[in-house]
Amino acid sequence: MPSWNIHTAHVERLLREGGGAEALGVRSANEFLFGNFVPDIYVGYMVHRPTRTIDYKVTHFASGDKIPLPDYDKFWRDYIEGRGRVSDVVIGAWCHLVCDHVYNSQTRRYIASIGVVASDETRIRKQHDFDLFGRTLDISMRPEATSDLVRASVGYPQYAIEERDVRAAVAVAGRIVYQNQLDYITGVPAYDLLTEGFFSEAREKAHEVCLAGMRRYAAGIRSGC
Repeated sequence: MPSWNIHTAHVERLLREGGGAEALGVRSANEFLFGNFVPDIYVGYMVHRPTRTIDYKVTHFASGDKIPLPDYDKFWRDYIEGRGRVSDVVIGAWCHLVCDHVYNSQTRRYIASIGVVASDETRIRKQHDFDLFGRTLDISMRPEATSDLVRASVGYPQYAIEERDVRAAVAVAGRIVYQNQLDYITGVPAYDLLTEGFFSEAREKAHEVCLAGMRRYAAGIRSGC
């Protein structure tokens, strides 16, 4: 799965190339950024010792496949469609699911094309390459644990996110940006399984889906739908 450095890079690009937060229906860039981390908070591998854990299949609207495909359309129908303006945390979480789906879908397609079977070994090789790719991204946005963010997170409609977990996730996201800047990779890394072309294509597709959805959402707000 894309790590939080990749999700952060997508947020920065959306805000930069989408005409700014307001044009995309976002009131708080901070809450939108944090939302892009939300599905991972209670899974248990990004935030150390959260107050509880929730099964990945629930947080990501996905099956338990080796390379799962989060159902971002179902999330949209359940928490965004027909609801007017929703929390920026919710919109961010939708973008997270889009990115996870697109990158994993592209991974499935790519490994099939080269005759590699999805397995634990493949997952490890894939994640190694995702980690390298994430370090090629120049990112700087860090979320802040404001009172507004805490309120929006506690009110997250799928499940409440406790303040302690909000603060822990904000700290993790900040450290990731800091570490990314320290370990930044220039040029093309020595990928093990995937390729530069793979990441370029997956990144573009994920950006296009997120941008189209956010523009549709913003247009709905403006029209009162």
